[in-house]
Amino acid sequence: MDSQKKYRLYIDEVGNADLNASEDPNHRYLSLTGVFLSLEHVASDLFPRLESIKKDFFGSHPDEPIVLHRKELVNQRHPFERLKDENIRVSFNKELLNLLQVIEYSVITAVIDKLEHNQ
Repeated sequence: MDSQKKYRLYIDEVGNADLNASEDPNHRYLSLTGVFLSLEHVASDLFPRLESIKKDFFGSHPDEPIVLHRKELVNQRHPFERLKDENIRVSFNKELLNLLQVIEYSVITAVIDKLEHNQ
């Protein structure tokens, strides 16, 4: 990373922080993932391309922006009902994966084994 550029870090978690549920294999781990992007790259490349994809597939509008939430995407819930059509879903996935392959970003993830932490 260039120390002269400004960067943004987007962070999200998978799992929950409930240590009491750690013996359940489905709730044993908590991870935090951060994606670093140059603000210049976000403004000039990522944001316009991502907004174009959201508009083309889901009719996103600046007054009613669409946020790509994985759970709603996978379950094809509002506003992603169009993904129930296999051709549209394949086309959307292709566009999104292509974007992820060409943008410049770094990823860091930390995983906590809650069962081991409790012990």
